[in-house]
Amino acid sequence: MSLVISEDIVKARGLFEQELIIELVLLLFQQEKISLGKAAELLNISQVRFQQILSERGINIHYDLEELQEDIQHFTAKGWL
Repeated sequence: MSLVISEDIVKARGLFEQELIIELVLLLFQQEKISLGKAAELLNISQVRFQQILSERGINIHYDLEELQEDIQHFTAKGWL
């Protein structure tokens, strides 16, 4: 699925494209629609960096068994486990 947002709307809100993407991913994470790993992947940043962003904004990390399993798969695929 693609989402097209007019550049005028983005600029009118004083945001840059990457900032808007971060806001959308943060919202999805807060609503528990995506995991921490998926959020980091969508932003093309490390999970540690995403956790730093969460910390800077005072957003709690929710981490359950499913996310642990997802992380294990991710780390295994990267050859880290």
